[in-house]
Amino acid sequence: MDINQLSKKIENKLLKDASIKDAKIIDNTYKHLKHNSHQKGKFHIKLEINSDILKKMNRIQSNKVIYKILSEELKTDIHSLQISFI
Repeated sequence: MDINQLSKKIENKLLKDASIKDAKIIDNTYKHLKHNSHQKGKFHIKLEINSDILKKMNRIQSNKVIYKILSEELKTDIHSLQISFI
């Protein structure tokens, strides 16, 4: 899967959740290409999520919601995930 396909898939899954108004997906893989732990075909993703409900939760609770939504992608396509709520 390439980053464009993955980004679209992530966006579709996140926006199905009624509490998420908008999501910006940023590919930061290029920053990690020389790291020993870099895995070809797995991406370093930064998410900027607009959600009043998730923003009110503590960090652990809100991240659990996102990890549950993206559980399959985390197993197959995502090496690291950075999440911020706006």
